Amino acid sequence: MGNRVHVNEKFLYSRGAHSLYALESVRAAVKSPRMRALASIWSWFAIVLVIIVCFLVQLPLWLVTAPFDRNRMISGRWFRFMAVVAVKMIPSWNFGVVGQAPSPMNPRTVVISNHASHADTFLISHVPWEMKWMGKSSLFKIPFLGWSMWLSGDIPVTRGNRDSVGSAMKLCAAKLERGVPVIIFPEGTRSSTGELGPFKDGAFRLAIETHADVLPLAVQGTRDALPKHSMKFGKVRARVAIGTPISTAGMSLEDVERLKGIARAQIEALLAQLRGPQGSAALAAPSLS
Repeated sequence: MGNRVHVNEKFLYSRGAHSLYALESVRAAVKSPRMRALASIWSWFAIVLVIIVCFLVQLPLWLVTAPFDRNRMISGRWFRFMAVVAVKMIPSWNFGVVGQAPSPMNPRTVVISNHASHADTFLISHVPWEMKWMGKSSLFKIPFLGWSMWLSGDIPVTRGNRDSVGSAMKLCAAKLERGVPVIIFPEGTRSSTGELGPFKDGAFRLAIETHADVLPLAVQGTRDALPKHSMKFGKVRARVAIGTPISTAGMSLEDVERLKGIARAQIEALLAQLRGPQGSAALAAPSLS
């Protein structure tokens, strides 16, 4: 009747209503604007709740581990884990990972990814290693969230401010020298069209100057998870695909364009895979995390 959803409880329990399939079937049936609005309100509440709980646990964790964990790997990993927990609490999101992490993972790695949505950070947090994120300085000023980013060892940067960018790159270089991977979005901002935008040089210059590997990632499906200029959560299945490390051994700054081209081609190939028949199967599969 109208937008009301009728569920035969006896039928669901006979088939196992607790199963992922049954839950997904019920979720798919709820399509009314009112229910979508309520789901978005719940999702924002869940994110705020998780951020607060994350910090309240992370602060004592950082205090205990600081004497022997100067790179903040433990507190940082906790922060990423809580991002995954937040995803599990959002009924309209199904996130996961495609591919395997490099084995062994070179600790001196500049990870790069395309950037489609604020939800990218939640998705990429599913990868099974810790790395430090370069984030907008304004985010570090948000209570609880910014405090957790600081405790995680993430790196603030003011976009368009040359001094800030230079300082952030120096911090990235220092972390790489200590064997801590960093992640940078080479497009510099979220894509407004969903297509891969032009890459800036910074991440590639950094990798060459620190003799680090470049590891491409590709995210697909997040654009509608948190659409630009919208507070509503979209129903999506999104995946992050892990690429193959690119060595910078023997490269100089004259090779920045070549390195950029190699990395871009790999991300384009990963995106093509995610958007193709095999990628569609991966997006339709249950979360791998």
